[in-house]
Amino acid sequence: GSGETKINLGSTLRVESQGKERNFTVVGAQEADPAEGMISNESPIGMAFIGKKVGDSITVNVPNGTKTYKIIEIK
Repeated sequence: GSGETKINLGSTLRVESQGKERNFTVVGAQEADPAEGMISNESPIGMAFIGKKVGDSITVNVPNGTKTYKIIEIK
């Protein structure tokens, strides 16, 4: 819904990483489809996003190092 300030299950967020924008939706493990931007709330990236707000940045470990995402918008 509108006016959401913190990310939780069901939130859709727009993030910027390395100059590119991406959209993610935080979903339950059953619905997760990372290729479609549907990330599980139990995954490392999902857990990192939970509770964060616009303007926050998170850093997650990926196979080839770390990736930083800056949260631009939460819907």
